[in-house]
Amino acid sequence: MSLDATTKTAISRMNISKLTPIQEKAIPHLMAGRDLIGQARTGSGKTLAFAVPMAEICDPSLRQVQAVVIVPTRELAMQVAGVIEALVSPRKIRVTLLYGGRSLKPEYIALRNGAQVVVGTPGRTLDHLRQRTLDLSAVRFLVLDEADEMLDRGFAHDVEAIIGRTPKERQTALLSATMPEWVSKTASKHLRNPVTVEVDAGLQAPPTVEHLVYTIRKSDKLEALRTLLDRREDAPVIVFGKTKRGVKQLARELDALGYPVGALQGNLSQKARELVMSGFRSGAAPILVATNVAARGLDFEGIGQVINYDLPDSEQLFTHRVGRTGRMGRAGEAVTFISEGDERKWREIERDLGLQFTKKPWKQVRKAKPLQ
Repeated sequence: MSLDATTKTAISRMNISKLTPIQEKAIPHLMAGRDLIGQARTGSGKTLAFAVPMAEICDPSLRQVQAVVIVPTRELAMQVAGVIEALVSPRKIRVTLLYGGRSLKPEYIALRNGAQVVVGTPGRTLDHLRQRTLDLSAVRFLVLDEADEMLDRGFAHDVEAIIGRTPKERQTALLSATMPEWVSKTASKHLRNPVTVEVDAGLQAPPTVEHLVYTIRKSDKLEALRTLLDRREDAPVIVFGKTKRGVKQLARELDALGYPVGALQGNLSQKARELVMSGFRSGAAPILVATNVAARGLDFEGIGQVINYDLPDSEQLFTHRVGRTGRMGRAGEAVTFISEGDERKWREIERDLGLQFTKKPWKQVRKAKPLQ
């Protein structure tokens, strides 16, 4: 590819020598100035797919914000900023993070000092726009990462307001692991004649994931979870719950039983979240009990098993949860509990996935070693 020498050097320093499919398909279109809708599963290299063109587009001599990446979570913001910074810092391009849960003062200073790239969560980015500490009038490149979540009801209002502060002639890219049809329709008003790149459309879960689906009484779920955790191997495990309170309670129970566990949910302070993730990544607490905040965006490697302790609300969330394991060709296992009252939701998930999984009653397998 015809890239600036400093960009090539930065890529080399990241030990990257071969493009992933999403990078191979997306980068040429973005380098050519096209708007883009890109779909590829978690762990496929989407961040670099837009970060490389961003590094080329930004002008280090212009001390204005030229590129904006909007993401749903603080953790994803930090991850994305880290990748972009590794690419653009050799060209003296500054990257600034904007996210809640910390003081605004460092962000004010960074923006005043002439940041050229902003990576932020919707609420905090909009706060700066309202306070007039952030000016997006010179933006040339806008990215919505995890676009299906960015354009969903929870974030849509803030995201629309942010987009409205950028020039209409900007270049726009939307990327996500799942791209429901409604996203393309909603996105059409923000993009100009976009090219669509789909690397693994229709593959709702990585092919290296083995699914184990159990019907189980609610009263038996904790015992079943303990059985699974007792049989786990060395790889980390993520246990997904539905509510913040439920996740906290389940983590407390497991901790009291002696399991090395951490809990990740939206009410934690940023410092507490970073502490939990550090323990999980280091192996000090290799069992993570989490809400859907851990289902997407976070860079967790080598997850051996995902356990859907509580059923998610949609096939997209199911896909994102399961996508935490079996990444980059590694084998993984996804266990799903279906309790009384879950049957209708499970049928909807299967229908929307276009798949039908084999179900087994937990009582028939709980004594088996190992689980089959």
